[in-house]
Amino acid sequence: MIAEDREMGDAPYLENHFLIAMPGMRDERFARSVIYLCAHSEEGAMGLIINQPQQLAFPDILVQLGILDQKEAIRLPREARELPVRNGGPVDRSRGFVLHSEDVTVESSMPVSNHIYLTATVDMLRAISLGRGPRQAMMALGYAGWGAGQLETEIGENGWLTCPATPKLLFEGDVDRKYEGILAALGIDATHLSHFAGHA
Repeated sequence: MIAEDREMGDAPYLENHFLIAMPGMRDERFARSVIYLCAHSEEGAMGLIINQPQQLAFPDILVQLGILDQKEAIRLPREARELPVRNGGPVDRSRGFVLHSEDVTVESSMPVSNHIYLTATVDMLRAISLGRGPRQAMMALGYAGWGAGQLETEIGENGWLTCPATPKLLFEGDVDRKYEGILAALGIDATHLSHFAGHA
């Protein structure tokens, strides 16, 4: 079910929201991170860091997975060669996820919102490698996860600022400016962030 329609007690579930690390973030792995929340329920939450570049390029990943050989990787469409790849989080870093627009899906694609889907199978990687991928997409290796009530506690302790996500904020803009860019879209200066708590 799409996040906008779901609530948890008096607070909404935060699927299709960004988590923006506050300056007091204790876990250095998440310092200045922006996480796109793909799933959130009373059982826990799962999201992908979208502003930490991954050293492996998308063609390298395709070769490692055996989808292409090295010669084929050289002839990839431009969109596939330039597909952004991120460090999605500290959990299961060998596992890949594709966040993408709704225009192209495969059987295993799961809607996070009306416009953003999550696919974790090689079908989508093959489609992208053939130039038949979604209009907007990024890949992440690994993910961030929280157990029941853990994320709510971290937000309550001023660890994260939350705000609704949009495809534009998710897919567009320079990765090195994503943190400041999303805050700016909320009307928040990053240098003043410590004065804010909760959600925008």
